[in-house]
Amino acid sequence: KHPSARWVEMIKKEFGMTDGDFSTRRDEGLSGVTLDRPPMLDPLHKERIEAIVGKPNVADDDYSRVKYSSGKTTEELLELRKGIVPSPCDLVVHPRNKHDVQEIVSYCHERGIHIHTYGAGSSVTFGVRPEPGGVTLVLSTHMNRVVSISELNQTARVQPGILGPAFEEALRRAPELYHTKHRYTCGHFPQSFEHSSVGGWIVTLGSGQASSYYGDAYDLVVSQEYVTPAGTLVTREFPAEATGPKLNDIMKGSEGAFGVLVEATVRIFRHMPANTRYFSFMFPSWGAAVDACREISQGEFGMPAVFRISDPEETHRGLKLYGMPAWVDAILRRRGLKPMERCLFIGTAEGQRNFSANVERQVTRICRSFGAVGLTGYPARKWEQTRFKEPYMREDLMDFGVVIDTLETSVTWENLHRVYTGVRSYMTSRPHTMCMTHASHFYAQGTNLYFIFLTRVDDLEEYRSFHRGIVESIVSSGGSLSHHHGVGRLFAGWMETYLGAPQVDVL
Repeated sequence: KHPSARWVEMIKKEFGMTDGDFSTRRDEGLSGVTLDRPPMLDPLHKERIEAIVGKPNVADDDYSRVKYSSGKTTEELLELRKGIVPSPCDLVVHPRNKHDVQEIVSYCHERGIHIHTYGAGSSVTFGVRPEPGGVTLVLSTHMNRVVSISELNQTARVQPGILGPAFEEALRRAPELYHTKHRYTCGHFPQSFEHSSVGGWIVTLGSGQASSYYGDAYDLVVSQEYVTPAGTLVTREFPAEATGPKLNDIMKGSEGAFGVLVEATVRIFRHMPANTRYFSFMFPSWGAAVDACREISQGEFGMPAVFRISDPEETHRGLKLYGMPAWVDAILRRRGLKPMERCLFIGTAEGQRNFSANVERQVTRICRSFGAVGLTGYPARKWEQTRFKEPYMREDLMDFGVVIDTLETSVTWENLHRVYTGVRSYMTSRPHTMCMTHASHFYAQGTNLYFIFLTRVDDLEEYRSFHRGIVESIVSSGGSLSHHHGVGRLFAGWMETYLGAPQVDVL
């Protein structure tokens, strides 16, 4: 996916760039991967670990140490382009199974060697960046299977390293592979779906594009198995139990801090694509779109799966970039839906045929009551087709000094507009910065706000300062520190202030 001609023209206009600015790529990071820091780990430890997992599953070459110590945070990508690797691990280990993990954790714990986990490397919060040195366990190389499917319980037991597409394919082919009556879906489709693991979804509390119906990763987990320094921890598969605080919940979102996730049992859903309904609407204002979405979320008739509203700037730029026909624009204007005021809503309804039809019917009724105009299902289908390609554009843009990045937060209905206004005010105060916002995960009590910004920046420290300022504005205006990206090392410095010392002490 590369920026279209319309994207390039928009960037040139907004940032005062010319064709000359796009004539030469820079800081592509194409040189060989070399480190000036040899592994600090005693060679004896490498030999002992090789004896556990086999020599082919252990590496300490420069390329492996860099690859498995790096995620997809924009700051990391900017550093890698300049050859900066601030914190590589000493040793990369690819355990073959949970028994290997048990032996490695026990060995490293007894000798004070710190361990880090790596699933698929899609973290955007420094989630796979280690403290200097130590051992990184790569769980996606071998521990990437569906262990079993229980059609009676409607669950799947999986290893943590299985990536989204492989998991979904296994569920779609369940009748052939596992002799089930029905085909299934995981229901979890983050934008990183192709490049993220089920274990990663769980330990970062991720959300997928259809979370308003299927739930976040937190909701999908039934039970888990972790290898910890204190022993193996296995939670039960009961749908509910009143046996004190739930360790299952504490381990969700723990990001490898409490142990290594080696298996998980998750909810699965019947795959009924023939019942999917697509719909789209245009609202006269951001306020009307928010109010309608609150009414839908609290309507108690069921939730849409894809459920998304774009603010006026995201709507305007999106329509411009993807080429809205002039006659459609004219109709919308005649209906009082003006550019830089109107807001796009896209959605789908999934599930049983009568259920999805009713959700579409109720959503249509509510949207129209708030002044929205129906746009058919075409925009929702169009968005679905390009959904997983959009992130690739940032590589091209970085070649020419343009950075695109995202931050997200959770809000209640009561503080949504305060957070929206405060964060956008900070972001747009920086010259030559575009800010687009949408809400895409809905609950009866609130939603999330997803801020996307584009700006020109050459200096890494300047970028860091701006990015940290956005986080400060999110928290100070009343938003959560993260909605679905996790914490990693990026947000660690804010955690005690955000949670409070008593909560941090409990953790």
